[in-house]
Amino acid sequence: MKALVDWQGRQYEINLDAPLDISLPLRPGIQNVNCFYAPPFEAIPLQEGDFIGDTRKGSPVNFFNVKINPHGNGTHTECVGHITRERRSINASLQKFHYFARVVSVTPYSQENGDLVIKRSHFEDANYNPFPPALIIRTLPNEPGKKAKNYSGSNPPYFHFEAIEYLVNQGVSHLLVDLPSVDKEQDEGKLLAHKAFWNVPGEVRSKATITELVYVPSEIEDGMYFLNLQIAPFELDATPSKPVLYMIREVE
Repeated sequence: MKALVDWQGRQYEINLDAPLDISLPLRPGIQNVNCFYAPPFEAIPLQEGDFIGDTRKGSPVNFFNVKINPHGNGTHTECVGHITRERRSINASLQKFHYFARVVSVTPYSQENGDLVIKRSHFEDANYNPFPPALIIRTLPNEPGKKAKNYSGSNPPYFHFEAIEYLVNQGVSHLLVDLPSVDKEQDEGKLLAHKAFWNVPGEVRSKATITELVYVPSEIEDGMYFLNLQIAPFELDATPSKPVLYMIREVE
């Protein structure tokens, strides 16, 4: 099935029959991506008297309790409520789910202190004109090990806040990254990149979102796509999410 969508005065055909899932699945146990020392994702059958909600143990149904930390257990989308005292939910913040998006591969710059940083020049020097509302960052190298890596204590790459300011000024409202965070793992709570993205303090960009811990397979080329950003309706600052890309073709 194909659909036609207008953007920037041009018409694009979207191939809805070939979804490109860039989320990471949640599996019980430790063989998952994990960060910030979060406990692993758990799915445990309910036990009540003689009832055990597991068909492998004689139950007519599977009936599991789930324990999750959205920020630490896999692909998740978060809103400004992640850093504000005021409680804001991702379910209330994200009201539209389809966006034109660009996949961009970047090699973080190595600093003298050993940090790997994504800077403003990564985007300023590129010819992305205009920027779409959603930007998907794939860091290089893009090893498959990212899909089950424990990032805790590893000082992963992060964004310089000036890079985030530049993207905001270019109209990016939805940033998707294959990192645990846009900020440095240990930054004394400064959260400069998060604050720059949501303009905190200031006139808060309450509809903007950050999605972390995606995985963009190497066979997905850099370029323009159509994004469906699917979330669970959690009334929390973050939720597990399932971003899906679709290839597009400009109609002459």
